[in-house]
Amino acid sequence: MTGPLPTAADVDQASGLLGSVVPPTPLQRAARLSALTGLDVWLKREDLTPVRSYKARGAYTVLAGLTDDERARGVTCASAGNHAQGVAFACARAGVHATIFLPRTTPRQKRDRVAALGGEQVEVVIAGEAYDDAAVAAADFAAASGATVIPAFDHPGIIAGQGTVAAEILAQSAALGWQPDALVLPVGGAGLIAGCLTVLAERLPGVAVVAAEPLGAASLAAALDAGGPVELETVDPFVDGAAVRRVGDLTYAAVSQARSAVDLSVVAVPEGLICVEMLDLYQSDGIIAEPAGALGPAALRLESAGGALEPGSRVVVVVSGGNNDVSRYADIVERALVFEGLKHYFLIEFPQEPGALRRFLDDVLGPDDDITLFEYTKRNNRETGPALVGVEMQHRDDIDGLLARMEESRLRVEKVPPNSPLFGLVLS
Repeated sequence: MTGPLPTAADVDQASGLLGSVVPPTPLQRAARLSALTGLDVWLKREDLTPVRSYKARGAYTVLAGLTDDERARGVTCASAGNHAQGVAFACARAGVHATIFLPRTTPRQKRDRVAALGGEQVEVVIAGEAYDDAAVAAADFAAASGATVIPAFDHPGIIAGQGTVAAEILAQSAALGWQPDALVLPVGGAGLIAGCLTVLAERLPGVAVVAAEPLGAASLAAALDAGGPVELETVDPFVDGAAVRRVGDLTYAAVSQARSAVDLSVVAVPEGLICVEMLDLYQSDGIIAEPAGALGPAALRLESAGGALEPGSRVVVVVSGGNNDVSRYADIVERALVFEGLKHYFLIEFPQEPGALRRFLDDVLGPDDDITLFEYTKRNNRETGPALVGVEMQHRDDIDGLLARMEESRLRVEKVPPNSPLFGLVLS
């Protein structure tokens, strides 16, 4: 996608277009994160838009700029879920038909929301395993039908629309009598950060901006290192709202242009830490955040992000989305426990003799350790049988004693590391 880079004036125009369609979202102080980090943390609650993410801003801005002929031919888009909801929301209000392509990895909750928001104006098509596959399908459909593609991020109107998040933050903080020392912005295809930097470079130069990417999809960092957008060889799809293989050409250009005016840093956030923060947001703050929505708050827990800011700094963190499927919480809890060192998996060869398991429970397992998984295969023609064992403990330091007792037991034990393909089986 090529075209002129949007300006802060374009963002102001987008704000006028959005008007009451996407009302300003709250800016709320986060007491828990403030206490945890020693910063004065405020959350920009984009999870409270009509589509539970900021994506409605850019989608409506682009749709409002279409000609009558383009509106008559309809639109199409590819999305991992949230952009699709933004397009569906905009089309339902404008009376424009949309054909929306979603990858198979899109959670069912997001699929259902797209259909509900778009109503009769939207047709949902499932195509491919990842966002990039869906994007190809949408492009092919547009070429055959004449429909206008509304990109997820790489478009001047999308960037301008997403930039209204920063414009609102500046207006809301000014009304409270302060301005941010830093902002933490989640990054997928870089539409949000491109729009926000466009505003900040002109209206709050010198502000610190932390770009938070998933560790398994750090496409902006790769682009900045290479001097331009590059395609990642692999992408972890867990943070589905930000799992983009390549940032956009236009979004990269906008970020590059604004870098000299702000203090930009890019951090990669482990997926396990994102899960920890999702649970804290839910249990402590009553906020339902999807993985991409918890990306910014989780980044504050990193020494390279929150720890690098001056104590007491006023930091605004964008909670970018709240479209989380409740069926994912079991996986989220599991990932959080593993990341915190409270759950471990082992391959253990047990002697195939009476009492072997009892000795393991009595002599190896600690008094507060809990077996959460035990898969054993008996081999009649062998002296030992393998077992996959999951152990949950009360304190992360308890692992040292468990490993020492395993060594003394003379059992053949192999700890399953989180990056092992076998680990993927227990998290599936």
